[in-house]
Amino acid sequence: MLDIKFIRSEPDIVRADLIKRNDQEKLAWVDELLETDRKVRELKVEIDQLRQRRNTISRDINAERKAGHDTSALLEEAKSLPDKIKELDSVKNDAEEKVRYYLMRLPNILDETVPVGIDESGNVEIRQVGAKRDFAFPIKNHGQLAVEKGWADFERAARASGAGFSYLKGSLALLDMALQRYAIDLLVNKGFTPVIPPYMMNRTSYEGVTDLSDFEDVMYKIEDSDSYLIATSEHPICAMYQNEIFEEKTLPLKLAGLSPCFRKEIGSHGIDTKGLFRVHQFHKVEQFVFCKPDDSPRLHEELLANAEELYTNLGLPYHVVLICTGDIGTVAAKKYDIEVWMPREEAYREVVSCSNCTSYQAVRLGMRMRDPDDFETKYHIHTLNSTEVATSRTIRAILENYQYEDGSVEIPEVLRPYMNDREFL
Repeated sequence: MLDIKFIRSEPDIVRADLIKRNDQEKLAWVDELLETDRKVRELKVEIDQLRQRRNTISRDINAERKAGHDTSALLEEAKSLPDKIKELDSVKNDAEEKVRYYLMRLPNILDETVPVGIDESGNVEIRQVGAKRDFAFPIKNHGQLAVEKGWADFERAARASGAGFSYLKGSLALLDMALQRYAIDLLVNKGFTPVIPPYMMNRTSYEGVTDLSDFEDVMYKIEDSDSYLIATSEHPICAMYQNEIFEEKTLPLKLAGLSPCFRKEIGSHGIDTKGLFRVHQFHKVEQFVFCKPDDSPRLHEELLANAEELYTNLGLPYHVVLICTGDIGTVAAKKYDIEVWMPREEAYREVVSCSNCTSYQAVRLGMRMRDPDDFETKYHIHTLNSTEVATSRTIRAILENYQYEDGSVEIPEVLRPYMNDREFL
């Protein structure tokens, strides 16, 4: 979330950003937030004064008694103080809750390079990479091909778990694991530490990572529990250092998360989104970085380059898209997507989301860095995240782009060492 001190000092920046996002509802919140915040601070001063008076009034009563003066007014005042404090505390708590409500929902301040747009149609293509293959035969749907070859079973998974799940078998199970291991090895060689996080998070931690009002509809909540299944390893990794203070020498901290991801969203009923593209459960390797504020723009480009390297090495054509104001969401200040070419649809589809969240998550989770020149001074760090590989979508891309007329599928060369040096699935 935004630091309230920043909103107090730079309300015009906040307003201009919300105008850029075309978010009239939240634009109307800013004045009310500032007024409620002012009220909270005034109430705090008044309550502190009343508490101080409660601590000193007994002394005044004793002094007046010793002097032989009437103490009835002081006694009446002493009697009324607890109720006054309680009443004002209640008003202050309500006002603080209102301030928190607004703070938890106001979006991050956008980077100045983010293009203005109403929706995804306003996203800007940065570059295209890789040659698109010309096919002289009709490409088989990836799900149909996987079933025919005995590599996946959607029907039995639907009976066991419901629509949007699958059993991956044989070659596809090995391909899924090969993609994970290749991604991890690539990142380890770049200084990332692998992390297998918890697969569940409590609500308080989740609220620190993202705006649950935007995300909760696609998450699985554990019945009779305060926990959720994670939608991505970004979330538990971000929450790992909540309310901690970093020393400058420990930053940047680069982590590679490996986990299953659980989401309610699934694909449409169209033949090309049905199957492995958008499912309830998939594996993902995620890049995550904690860093000094000055380093986050450079590291954002580095995370994007890491993801591009993987898809370039897989030989999959893709393009990079800079996400516009109407599509970027609440948390990121700047965001790139990598979309891989799906030849059967003749369209690019998202496989990577790469975000610089600046201090937004750090403020929510109380993560700060100590100033090396002033031990008492602390400021919020920046966090960044990016997909390195989401296996299900990438498997679909491989099944289509590496498919041959007889239904055989070539294994990308960089994955062969992880698949017993086989050339074909």
